[in-house]
Amino acid sequence: MSETGTIHASVSAARPSRARFAMLGLIATGTLVNYLDRTILGIAAPALTKDLALNPAVMGIVFSAFSWSYAASQVPGGLFLDRFGTRLTYALSVGFWSLFTLLHALVGSLGALLGLRLALGLAEAPCFPANSRVVATWFPQSERALATGVYTVGEYIGLAFLSPLLFWLLALHGWRSLFIVCGVIGLAFTLVWLARYREPADHKTVNAAELAYIAEGGGLVGGAAKGARIDWSKASKLLRFRRMWGICLGQFGGNSTLIFFLTWFPTYLATERHMAFLKIGFYAVLPFIAASVGVLFGGWWSDTMLRRGLSASIARKTPIITGLLLASTIIAANFVESNAAVIAILSLAFFAQGMAALGWTLVSDIAPEGMLGLTGGIFNLAANLAGIITPLVIGLIVAETGSFFYALAFVGILSLMGALSYIFIVGDVKRIVL
Repeated sequence: MSETGTIHASVSAARPSRARFAMLGLIATGTLVNYLDRTILGIAAPALTKDLALNPAVMGIVFSAFSWSYAASQVPGGLFLDRFGTRLTYALSVGFWSLFTLLHALVGSLGALLGLRLALGLAEAPCFPANSRVVATWFPQSERALATGVYTVGEYIGLAFLSPLLFWLLALHGWRSLFIVCGVIGLAFTLVWLARYREPADHKTVNAAELAYIAEGGGLVGGAAKGARIDWSKASKLLRFRRMWGICLGQFGGNSTLIFFLTWFPTYLATERHMAFLKIGFYAVLPFIAASVGVLFGGWWSDTMLRRGLSASIARKTPIITGLLLASTIIAANFVESNAAVIAILSLAFFAQGMAALGWTLVSDIAPEGMLGLTGGIFNLAANLAGIITPLVIGLIVAETGSFFYALAFVGILSLMGALSYIFIVGDVKRIVL
């Protein structure tokens, strides 16, 4: 046997290392910190609104302010990511968003609160494009949906299991304590990220067998390209493809359900259902746990279909479409009286939204080579237009009607719109070639 053949045989026989799962653990933790920092305002809201004398319409503006800068920064953030790479971009993002979270504890006016929400959105903008880049770099296509599900579950798991503790802190030490605790956690994670994250080619514990396994499945083991000049014309070229428009509209529809839970959900339980803070903390756990299960189930289902030979279009789109259709059942909460029944309906809707969160897998699958950051930025821009529109509309509805009835109907209709986009617009799931 030749020397080359011997090396190939030894690589084939070696057991692949599992360094990719350590990297997945890092972005899952980063996503948990990300969503904890952006959403604790929802937990603080019932007490904060009284302290700062804010009515529902104004609070709707405060909730949406984060998404103004977050959405506007997606394309620049994606281009920055493509230029400077994952490790530096993520570290800067986490460090600054954690600092801005900490500063929330000092606000005493509406203007200061709005300014910090805008700053937080700007700092968090590169996070999800970077997550998608890590998955595309470290994972073969057959594992990407589940990998996406694992890091996406961080959106829900922090609030799912920390909600009772956060509401306890709120009751004991006031709403400012929430921002202090979460800001310090984020700053500590920044140091962990810098110490632990590396690209596959630079990682100390990855072996040749794992690199070969990732590469054979389409992973970018050499590291996703970086250093390209910032070229704004690439964005317009991407938007010529219906696949981009389809996944963007679909994510907008699905993200509206998520935004409701991250912003108005605790206020809904406090004002519409008249629950005390500690009771809200208990009930709020259940929908977030359901969403966590939905994310993992959707990822497992998608990858299983792909491994069984079904096309990427069927394997990726089926869980998303199913999830969006089921998420529209949130409207049914308007027609029941029992708090237990309401939580059951909301848990089903949030479980389904978790399944639909696999849209990020499609970003990894369709992004042109060298444009993962920009593709993810455009996708997240569309998703977070929901973060601007949904809180505002809900705030106006509640201010005008004194009820969440039409607010829940609005959220359900947007989920149906997202499902129709994936059914009729997205088309085949394949990499875009410019």
